[in-house]
Amino acid sequence: MSWTRLRESASSGRFPSPIAPGGEERGNVLGVPWPMRAKFLAHGAFAVGVCSVATVSLVAAPGLCGLFGAGLGFLMLAIAVADAQTFLIPNRLTLSAFLLALAASSAKGVDEIAGDVALTVVRGILLALAFLALREVYYRLRQRDGIGLGDVKLAAVAGAWLDWTLIPAAIEIAAVLALTAYFTNQCLLRQPMRASAKLPFGLFFAPAIWLCWLIGALFLQD
Repeated sequence: MSWTRLRESASSGRFPSPIAPGGEERGNVLGVPWPMRAKFLAHGAFAVGVCSVATVSLVAAPGLCGLFGAGLGFLMLAIAVADAQTFLIPNRLTLSAFLLALAASSAKGVDEIAGDVALTVVRGILLALAFLALREVYYRLRQRDGIGLGDVKLAAVAGAWLDWTLIPAAIEIAAVLALTAYFTNQCLLRQPMRASAKLPFGLFFAPAIWLCWLIGALFLQD
């Protein structure tokens, strides 16, 4: 095919489908086009992830607490996927996760509702302010944003859901996973490491929040 025809096909969004000797399109497997297969696989993987998270949450904390944990896991998976695809964390997801934390706190007991909800809000605000301060310091030092506002809001979710002892663990797990993924990717692609590289931190921070909730449910519950 000539370069002119290829450019015309690209500009119109239509590409020719190579035909195999047997008459089958090489872009099709079992009659399903490659882009559609990729979408099916992605949706299937997400569904498996949601089911796995729900099952593990209910096993770790049977009852209402486990249901709240399953809801947290679903929202964290959704945030991870959204951040990986767009480098943005939807506000509706972080707000839903924060409100779910308030609901989980209020469900612990009638006599402790006010104290538990207040502690949940305070932890969320303090951690969000800490991330916001770090974001401002980084900007002043490097003249560019190092932490997105979506990550600041996600920090509020982490503070709302996690005990003081588990908050540093969630941040460390997310940081280690993000750096490991970046170094591995650059090594596989044989690309140099760049200090200015952008990483979707929510992709790693969101699952770390649920993982630390799970640790707390298994080992730190009264």
